[in-house]
Amino acid sequence: MRIQHFIESSRFYLSDGGLETYMIFDKGHDLPCFSAAVLLDTAAGRQDLTDYFEKYIGIARNSGRGFILDAPTWRAGVAWAGPLGQTVSETLAANERAVAFVGAVRARHETMSLPILVNGLVGPAGDAYAPDTILSADEAYDIHAPQTAALGRAGADMISAMTLTHADEATGIARAAKECDIPVVIAFTLETDGRLPSGQRLSDAIAQVDAATGAAPLYYMINCAHPDHFSEVLAGSDSWRHRIGGIRSNASRMSHAELDGAEVLDNGDPAELGRLSGNLLDLLPSVKVLGGCCGTDHRHVGCIAAQERALASA
Repeated sequence: MRIQHFIESSRFYLSDGGLETYMIFDKGHDLPCFSAAVLLDTAAGRQDLTDYFEKYIGIARNSGRGFILDAPTWRAGVAWAGPLGQTVSETLAANERAVAFVGAVRARHETMSLPILVNGLVGPAGDAYAPDTILSADEAYDIHAPQTAALGRAGADMISAMTLTHADEATGIARAAKECDIPVVIAFTLETDGRLPSGQRLSDAIAQVDAATGAAPLYYMINCAHPDHFSEVLAGSDSWRHRIGGIRSNASRMSHAELDGAEVLDNGDPAELGRLSGNLLDLLPSVKVLGGCCGTDHRHVGCIAAQERALASA
């Protein structure tokens, strides 16, 4: 019911910002393997997650938008069980706890004028900043299907596969979601040249996944890149641009290699990122979800929400 309303509605939705970078740099949490799911294990972690999400929900409420509420499961796939010192069963159980946690947050805040979707996050099996783990579509299906199924059983409205580096992994995830009958969003990370870390053009990656899955993704998204890195590749009137429904930009113009080695967070200019995100709506007619990624927080998303062009789409 909620997802159908999301699809049919003209309402604009916001997401949160860079959860992991915020929790590490601003709140001082140790996130092994960049896993925010570990925050669910302590009272302090759960409180910081609650406070974090409630800031963004307040922005959505005050600006008349809906909100995409992400379960902190980006690093809760079975490929990360070993590195996190967990069994596969423990990792899959963490997905269910995460969905229940954000579901309770939604129950406290959702109203008719503030629709909230619970979104289960799926991350790549390898490094999100580089294609160090290249999977075939079949391998990706085998690796990601257990987490996808766990998120579906837990009651997520949809899943988003974030910071993917190559099209075959996206294909496997989309196939797994289709089999579970849960809507899936495919989000590719882009380098400073506007291409995937694999070197493939964004348009070709979208075409490849759509062809292999019968256009299974609900829409595609760009995340973990600054607008200056990819705005030029969006110019023109090609039909593939209509498949992009969301943007979650980085605050920094740094490359992924530079960000990976940074000891101090570069949170950029929130007002500038808001303007640049608003400008992207002129290039992408189907976008209805905007938010942030690495280095962003509620200030950046607040500036995004304030853009007149975004308001016109609400």
